Amino acid sequence: MEGWGVLEQAGELTRRGQAFALATVVWRQGPSSGQQGSRAIITDAGELHGWIGGACAEPAVIREAREVITEGVPRLLLLGSPEQFASTGRIGSTAEGAPAVPEGVSVVPISCQSEGALEVYIEPVLPTPHLVIVGRSPMAHTLAELAGALGWRAELIDGPDFSAAAADERTMVVVATQGHGDEEAVAEAVAARPAYLGLVGSQRRGAALLGYLADRGVPKDRLDQVRVPAGLDLGRTTHAEIAVAILAELVQLRASGALPGSAARAGTGRAAEAAHQTDPVCGMTVSASRSGKPLVYDGTTYHFCSGGCQRAFESDPAAYVKRETRC
Repeated sequence: MEGWGVLEQAGELTRRGQAFALATVVWRQGPSSGQQGSRAIITDAGELHGWIGGACAEPAVIREAREVITEGVPRLLLLGSPEQFASTGRIGSTAEGAPAVPEGVSVVPISCQSEGALEVYIEPVLPTPHLVIVGRSPMAHTLAELAGALGWRAELIDGPDFSAAAADERTMVVVATQGHGDEEAVAEAVAARPAYLGLVGSQRRGAALLGYLADRGVPKDRLDQVRVPAGLDLGRTTHAEIAVAILAELVQLRASGALPGSAARAGTGRAAEAAHQTDPVCGMTVSASRSGKPLVYDGTTYHFCSGGCQRAFESDPAAYVKRETRC
């Protein structure tokens, strides 16, 4: 996959609501298989679609891209030595002449054998939040308008027209039928297992409704996900203020990483770390798989960027292990 195919794949992932990062080569110094303008998509699972460079660049780009998805902040990645980028003016130098790496820029050595270098811009593409509001009250309309102002995809569905098919595990659902078919709407909503399910109503009304559904066989684990009353507790509020309280709760949950589309995603960085290791000879990021030329020494498996680094390690493994321990 290359060229427009990468962008078409990006569009498809966006429509499916999947988080990913888009990596673009903005500068290169030969020899390097990556070309200026080359693009690739990296999913939060570490899958790469497209072409960004060869075996030297790919593991580092995947690792950095997964961190970008986790943090939700773009990053400029320099693959090469700081001295290379300082000599070409890509980064500045200190008063002593040492390379000065700006904030927001990462420098990663890509190989002990190649003299090439790449500058890659990695940007996160997070799913647009999807909010389904069940009901036609003035509060429901206000909530839809407020969510739309945030750029969210908000759908307003009348109670009788709502079904579990309108939501999925990434959707946030707010049931605001307010006495008009509440039981049926909540039953449909819990069947979809949405990321968030809130019911507009008092605690007393919510307890009675959930008890009714429990008596009719709705599993407890599904009913436990219903937040009632929906929204932050702001005390006595108007209908418009209830909409603000609900939206505030959703924003708060997303900011904490608890909902789809959030920047903070627990475990992603750890998974990326487990999928890659550092070559003990040259310091390059390499794949922790068969392609990383695994070698077992003293009960530990090491991976390498090339046969040259592997042979260097084999000639004196204790020296490289000692250096890695000091680092």
